[in-house]
Amino acid sequence: MDGQKLPLKLKLGYGVCDLGGNLFFTAIGLWLLNFLTDTVGIAAGLAGIIIAIGKIWDAVTDPMTGYLSDRTVTRWGRRRPWMLFGSLPLFVTMVVMFTNPGLTSQTLLFIWGTLAFCLLCTAYTAVNIPYNSLTPELTQDYHERTSLNGFRFGFAVIGTLLAAGAALPIINAFPTKDTGFTAMGTIFGGFMLVTALITFFSVREPDAERVHPTTGLIKTYLKVFKNKPFVLIALVYTLHVTALTVVMGVAIYYFKYIHQDETKTTAAMLILLVTAMIFIPVSVALSKKVGKKIVYGAGLLIFLIALMILFFFGHLHGINFSLGVMLFAGVGMGFTYVMPWAIVPDAVEYDYLLSGERTEGAFYGIWTFGIKIGQAVALAISGCVLSLFGYIPDVIQSSSSLLGIRLLLGPIPAFIYILGIVVLYFYPLTEKRYNEVLQQIREMEASKGRG
Repeated sequence: MDGQKLPLKLKLGYGVCDLGGNLFFTAIGLWLLNFLTDTVGIAAGLAGIIIAIGKIWDAVTDPMTGYLSDRTVTRWGRRRPWMLFGSLPLFVTMVVMFTNPGLTSQTLLFIWGTLAFCLLCTAYTAVNIPYNSLTPELTQDYHERTSLNGFRFGFAVIGTLLAAGAALPIINAFPTKDTGFTAMGTIFGGFMLVTALITFFSVREPDAERVHPTTGLIKTYLKVFKNKPFVLIALVYTLHVTALTVVMGVAIYYFKYIHQDETKTTAAMLILLVTAMIFIPVSVALSKKVGKKIVYGAGLLIFLIALMILFFFGHLHGINFSLGVMLFAGVGMGFTYVMPWAIVPDAVEYDYLLSGERTEGAFYGIWTFGIKIGQAVALAISGCVLSLFGYIPDVIQSSSSLLGIRLLLGPIPAFIYILGIVVLYFYPLTEKRYNEVLQQIREMEASKGRG
């Protein structure tokens, strides 16, 4: 499918899986820390450590899944079998994660939380890394990759909207938070199962038999880190995810304790995400004129400005002001949804020129590992900052605790975004340079054919 338009059916079939993927991402980022502290009753510091351990566990499972999926040989291809057989465990572990075990010992709760989260992360890895690895295989075209990811992240925003907008109503529809969270985990897990299966049945892997990498595990991952464009964009996105996860995780605390209205968290997330959805096609169109890198950097800058406005003025001007700032932040989020995922396949393609092997799974294993490390660092930072500033669940917060919450929705993630913008500046693959890479690849393949 290189160099030609992808069918609409394929774009829709591919994109829908990320509806479930972003249900997971948003539910973990927005609700997991709060569920562990305020419903299960785990101390905030321990809750942050649980999440960090689960993400560190991905240091093993993400690269290994990528490596194995590159070498999987079936009549269904390399990636799709993983999605098929990983989807049911993903559903089951999502339900388990959001079911209160009813334990009272902090030690036992810590053990339960760690095991449950590690299992959930493993199941998500089995589905998500092979799914991500399909992107560079479906097309080599510079702009079609942006279009494909535009469809994907249209569905991603829908998933995020469902997680942000439906979670609290689902939880509150039940007599207790315990049963409410279990219902939420069941419903969201069901969406994750169904959307993965839709992609499995609607997308075919082109030319799946063309490449069977022979490089060993260590050498495979060493060459990943020798790919400068990939390392740079992966670092940018890890910083991006770290900052965004801090924001998503602390949002409920901000509206519950700064504005004394927990229910407005849903309104804030809907405003943010609907605005982002509107600006996704704008970002795709704009990237064709000014480039993916500039659009991505502009989005990061807009979002960090919005955070600093919230920090300095949100607590002074009331809830409607904060909701208005979420509208502005949504513009930045819309610009940053598609671009990193449209950029990374170009960097992966560059590796094929360098090594002569297609090991997309290895690259997306590291890419997804970076995402999860970003989430882990963010949630650990959030838990530690809340503890350091004296946060106590479900009571009127001290001025110190309120400051800690504001720092987590302002300067802390804003500084991380600044680091990301600085690294992004050095990313080298423009459209012109990428087309030169494609031409060199064609010449390399022609030379092999003659040989």
